[in-house]
Amino acid sequence: MDKHLHIISFDVPFPANYGGVFEIYHTLRSLHREGVKIHLHCFDYGRGQQPELKKYCESVHYYERHTGHKGFSMKLPYIVSSRANPELQENLSRDDHPILLEGIHTSYYLQDDGWKNRKVALRLHNIEHEYYRQQGKQSNSLFRKLYFWNESRLLKAYEKKIANRCLVLAMVEKDANYYRTQLGSKQSAYLPPFIGWDYPHCEEGVGHFVLYHGNLAVEENQRAATWLLQEVFNNVEIPFVIAGKDPSPALEALAHQQQHTCMVSNPSDLEMEDLIKKAQIHILPSFTDTGVKFKLLHAVFCGRHIVANEEMLEGTKLDSACHVAKNADAFKSILMQLYRKPFTDDEIMLRDQLLQDYYNNTDTARRLISWLW
Repeated sequence: MDKHLHIISFDVPFPANYGGVFEIYHTLRSLHREGVKIHLHCFDYGRGQQPELKKYCESVHYYERHTGHKGFSMKLPYIVSSRANPELQENLSRDDHPILLEGIHTSYYLQDDGWKNRKVALRLHNIEHEYYRQQGKQSNSLFRKLYFWNESRLLKAYEKKIANRCLVLAMVEKDANYYRTQLGSKQSAYLPPFIGWDYPHCEEGVGHFVLYHGNLAVEENQRAATWLLQEVFNNVEIPFVIAGKDPSPALEALAHQQQHTCMVSNPSDLEMEDLIKKAQIHILPSFTDTGVKFKLLHAVFCGRHIVANEEMLEGTKLDSACHVAKNADAFKSILMQLYRKPFTDDEIMLRDQLLQDYYNNTDTARRLISWLW
């Protein structure tokens, strides 16, 4: 019998050029490969309809997200209330196929009793109230700080309310434990993220520069890039490249103040892949320890040496593939040791083992299928 599945995505999951949609896109790809017939529902607020998604889905539906004051609620988190859409509810009511909710963002109708007798799984991308709390700490804007604080407050109450209404599938084990112990979920489990690689694409030898990459519109990534420029590469004159989406003018200016540092703004997918392959070292500090950082996975399975801190590695099981630094001086010391050190086939084999043990798309897809049917 055919397995049909509704997947509700908080954004249009192509192009797969930032963490959240990257994981959703590869969920589609992996489940399709296992024969699941996917009915995708996604909220479009700027990315537009994407023919690429039809390769993996039986049907693709697009819904407007009510941004600004139209999506605001005094009682519900904005990321949830702005995605309430009666047309989505109507489309889901036409059958009884299982539903996979990608992110708390898509869970508005979990509050109703309409899905009480339906198989529903919530794919947890973060403990969202903690993620918003930590983003608020990173922001320099008073308005943004207030927004993140209020959203975190509403999310905490909301997550507790819906924690026991479906199967919760977390990308890191500590998030599954949090839902069990702190929010009272009786059905929570760890399911690794789906990723874009079935084997490592790393190149041996020596690269040409140190790279930090990420979505630079996100406060945490902006702060990390600024910290690297001011605290690490202020007196380490190794070529340093920052690459990513939508950097602020202030960050761009800072990146070009020194002769050995530069910025690549809004690189294409091909340009980003080229940068990741040519880098000698990937430098990845983080000031938050929530969720999985997909830029780390990208570096592990496509790049050479990696220097990261404990917050970046939290819950990933990738410590053995990285050099761990605790402060700016430690980052500097490790950079000097690795900058001319060839990356070897033995290190690629270690990463292949990690991929097979923890990030195997086929195993992850089959585990998800066994839970949904």
